[in-house]
Amino acid sequence: MIRRLLCLALAASAFLVTGATAAHASGVRPLARAHAHNDYEHERPLFDALSHGFTSVEADIYLVGGELLVGHDPEDLVPGRTLQKLYLDPLAKRSGHHLQLLVDIKNTGAATYTELDRVLRSYRKVLTSYRDGRVHRGAVTVVVSGDRPRSLMESQRVRYAFYDGRSADLNSGVPASFIPLISDNWNNLFTWQGVGPFPAAERARLHDFVAAAHAARQRVRFWATPDVPGAAREAVWRELVAADVDHINTDDLAGLESFLRTCRVPAHAA
Repeated sequence: MIRRLLCLALAASAFLVTGATAAHASGVRPLARAHAHNDYEHERPLFDALSHGFTSVEADIYLVGGELLVGHDPEDLVPGRTLQKLYLDPLAKRSGHHLQLLVDIKNTGAATYTELDRVLRSYRKVLTSYRDGRVHRGAVTVVVSGDRPRSLMESQRVRYAFYDGRSADLNSGVPASFIPLISDNWNNLFTWQGVGPFPAAERARLHDFVAAAHAARQRVRFWATPDVPGAAREAVWRELVAADVDHINTDDLAGLESFLRTCRVPAHAA
């Protein structure tokens, strides 16, 4: 019964990362766990993810010539292909849609963040912000990953972005108003790649990790999980769902959408 209810909750879920509910303009039911890794590499950045129900997308940025250019590597950068054009402008035009925008800073951390902060202030009407010692929810929550200038961000009395923590930040006492998300490389914490049984000690570690984050009102994401279509990937995804991991990382939009809408929670979760 518990397994069935969990699957139904996933398939019908309209609860997004901010805790609010909204439907995509396309009518696709949102998937609270779906995170588009390197989203900008899809044919239609942002819009392809939204069309599959994703509620979290990731964009890598470089500060070049005063522009926040989006791309994985320096040789991929194209003038004018900016964070504003690909993400912030279209998101500002969408009503009632709640989404996490994970911005991965790839170069000159403090300088890039300073420009990002300046840019985000122009979109403040739609952004979740931190001010007056409180978090004020908006339609889009920006979380900064990569080369994060922690001391600079912590010193701000008003912020329009939040800090992507790591496993070392778990149980650190730093509030979710600064670190709402704990992310880490799956391979730093677990050896299992979906082949054969999930070692009991590693499963317990995963569940304890998520429980600790949730107790601090923080969400959890792992990158570098298996992402080649097949039984191993689905085995890992099932364990992530069973452990209540908040964001499942993938480049395969259609594959994760199909999985989440037809999930089967492992028997040990019942």
